[in-house]
Amino acid sequence: MQITKSDLLAQLKDLKAELILLCVAKVTGGAPNKLSKMLSISQKQKAALREAYKNRKYLPLDLHPKKIRAICRRLTKHQGLCP
Repeated sequence: MQITKSDLLAQLKDLKAELILLCVAKVTGGAPNKLSKMLSISQKQKAALREAYKNRKYLPLDLHPKKIRAICRRLTKHQGLCP
């Protein structure tokens, strides 16, 4: 079954609207099930991006490994500016 571009755009619009509502719920102290749903949407988006950029030379910045804390912890206080 082929999914058309208009169907994908409609689905994207619905998901963005849902994500905005979930962000508002997070700020206002919403229910935990809504917050877990927001995390699952974010995880799905990251997984899709990782799959799309799997064998490419350059990655988007949000897909780079987050190693700042580990690197800072290895430094002595005289070597770097990390607290």
